[in-house]
Formats: sequence, C-alpha cells, structure tokens
Amino acid sequence: MEKKDLKHLSRSELVDVICEMKKDTTNSNDLTMEEIESEQKRLKDRAVYRKTLKGTIGILVVVAAISVLVATLWMPVLSIYGYSMSPTLEQGQYVVSVKNTDLKSGDIVAFWQGNKLLVKRVIAGPGQWVDIDVNGNVSVDGNALDEKYLNEKALGYCDIELPHQVSESHWFLMGDNRDTSIDSRSRVIGDISKEQIEGQIIFRIWPFDQIGSVKLVREHGFGIYKKTT
Repeated sequence: MEKKDLKHLSRSELVDVICEMKKDTTNSNDLTMEEIESEQKRLKDRAVYRKTLKGTIGILVVVAAISVLVATLWMPVLSIYGYSMSPTLEQGQYVVSVKNTDLKSGDIVAFWQGNKLLVKRVIAGPGQWVDIDVNGNVSVDGNALDEKYLNEKALGYCDIELPHQVSESHWFLMGDNRDTSIDSRSRVIGDISKEQIEGQIIFRIWPFDQIGSVKLVREHGFGIYKKTT
C-alpha cells in the first residue's frame, strides 16, 4: 500500500492496517510506522477541527440571533427625517433608542403617532401645567424653562388652550425647531401616552463624524426650571 492511499482510509481502517503491518514485518518496503502514525494524527486533527468549527458556527448563529432580537426589541435604530428637532438632531442622522418610560423634562424620545414614528423632546410630565407665551417662552408649573438647546424660540403652531394640564400617564412633547414642529401644541398630536412611547434617544451612530451620545439636557444644566419672579 502506498502513502497516498492512506488519505482515503477511515480511522478504523487505519487501525486494521497498523495491525496487519505489525503481523507482517516482511513488508519493510511499505510505509513506516512513523508515516502511518502521522496520517492517523492528521485524521484525528481533522475530526477535531470539524467538530470545533461546527460548535463555533453554532455559537455565532445564536449570538447573531440574540443581537438582532436586542436591536429590534430593546435598542431600535431610527432614522431622523425632517427638521423638527434641529439643531439637536438633523435629517439623515441615525440614532439608537432604549426602552424607557421613566421620562423627565429634557429627554428626547421616539413615539408612535398612527403609523409614523416621530421624535420630540419631553417638556412636561403627567399632571403638570404647561404655558407658552407669544414669544415662545415655556413654563412648567409656573417655572420658566431655560432651553439652551434651542436656536430660536417661537410659539409655533398651537391650537390648544393655554395653560394646559398634561393628562395622567401622558407627556407633553415639543420639537426643538419650535417654528416648524407639529407636536403636543397641536390637537392633532396632543399629549403622548405611555403606550405610544417607543423609547428614549441616547446615541447617534451616523454620520461617522458625529457618532456619540445624544446628551441629555439635564446633564448640562439645560431644561432646569428657572424660578420666575
């Protein structure tokens, strides 16, 4: 038997060959014991490699499935369209949201309005009173908001009666581009219920040169109530 023939043998067949060679020591011109042991080791290593590869592929498939599930259910990636949240968020940017209903003034959230997913900023929570003057200055429970995240204040489109008390288990939301945003100031949108909230926007992932956290205004002292006198 020649060396190349061993590549087609199974492990049990190799054992049989070894046994025959041990019985027949006269065939000294055939394969040496070292060559047979080398082929046997190669087959064993190949079997171990295949087993390891199958296990690795299985783990990768499970990890990928979990990642997709987490991204879909817990951290959805959203595309920003329109300019209602300018300058904080601009059209074409991609952001990540997390499930959160423990919202505070200044948080940016995504919510469902019919079959559309909109992004606005939390202004007030359940039971609070919101008032907006003709110049766009906003107050909550009689305290003016220090809204440094705005480029320009404006009353915008507002057809609700002011001052307005937020319904229980609802939030009052407004876009940062106050002149163009259609939000809780409109009866069409109104107060946003807990069931409508998709999640809180926490991270920007596109474009690459703007990757980073969408900073919460309360981390920088924005949106803190400024006592009126």
